[in-house]
Amino acid sequence: MSPCRRSASGYRGVRQRPNGGFYAEIRSGDLRISLGTYDTTHEATRAFDAAAWRLGRPRLQMNFPNRCLLVTQEDERVMAEWRRRHPEDVAYEQEYWTGRREERLDRRRRKALACAQADLVKAGGRSFFTEEDERWFDIWLSTSHDTNDDDDGADDWSD
Repeated sequence: MSPCRRSASGYRGVRQRPNGGFYAEIRSGDLRISLGTYDTTHEATRAFDAAAWRLGRPRLQMNFPNRCLLVTQEDERVMAEWRRRHPEDVAYEQEYWTGRREERLDRRRRKALACAQADLVKAGGRSFFTEEDERWFDIWLSTSHDTNDDDDGADDWSD
């Protein structure tokens, strides 16, 4: 297939089906790889370009209208080089995220315990928390998966 050749859909590797959908496929030598049928040319083109990129095809054989792929490739190359040159940063980052996961897990456990105690009291039972026990406040802990760098666990209500 010539690098300049495009199908009637206007995109390389994408053909319009009689039912109105779009079919994407990529060829590698004599092998034809079906990438599926899509509702829009945009979806089919993205599937083709992703497969072409993973197969190591040159950029001229893809449908990218801008430099997004080149930026992504350069980012990956630079990050791999950074990891090679600075293994201590990689270790620090892994340690940081391990701590964050443990902290979030602890918050979820504390919140679940407080909620279970509240449900027990609501159902007429008796909690092992005292009325002044600070663990009651754990009901309002945030257990979302957001990872704000400035999240120190403090309330956002302060003036």
